[in-house]
Amino acid sequence: MHQLAEAIERRTTTDVVFDQLYDEILSLKLLPGTKLSEADVARRFGVSRQPVRDAFSRLGNLDLLMIRPQKATEVRGFSMERINHARFVRLAVELEVIRRACAVWGDKQAGMLQGILDEQSDVIANGEPEKFHALDYYFHKLICELGGYPLAFETIEECKQKIDRLCLLSLGRASEAETLFKDHQRIADALKRGDSADATDAVRVHLARLDETVADIHREHLEYFE
Repeated sequence: MHQLAEAIERRTTTDVVFDQLYDEILSLKLLPGTKLSEADVARRFGVSRQPVRDAFSRLGNLDLLMIRPQKATEVRGFSMERINHARFVRLAVELEVIRRACAVWGDKQAGMLQGILDEQSDVIANGEPEKFHALDYYFHKLICELGGYPLAFETIEECKQKIDRLCLLSLGRASEAETLFKDHQRIADALKRGDSADATDAVRVHLARLDETVADIHREHLEYFE
């Protein structure tokens, strides 16, 4: 019983450390190349080094930390190879989800997706493009759920987070909310018509909009790339 309680406590502590560091890495509060010490992080959280070591391991498995024996652990830099792979995987998954969703889409699904589009239209009209990000997330998630493949979004989300972290380096660029919203409208319309060809083409156009941004960031912030 005592060992079980210890295991639960250790897991909970590991989760706390992991969640905090994960958020700080994704938000770029911890920039690529930042060195992290188990001892320093343990002191910061007031915990032993074991849960920190476990959290580091989980972050390493997500390609967010570089852990090397006898060397300092550091926040992993961006890799164009991994970024391109993440984008390839996301595109492949979304295209198949959209293709299959077209075969089952009906008035109920169309109505629910329209609800997200209405919210997106409202935040753009109210001059709140910063709220568009969350609604963009739910737009893609809802298509997976209504199309019958909810678990596919886990893969999409994992790929999306890698790109979102990178794109925080380009916060100065003008909002693209209106352009992305028009893409969403085209995707929703194609789904409603059951037009698989138009729906998949719209997804390709939508996901390709980051090509130039990624290339610009790579040129301007080489110091953050491996």
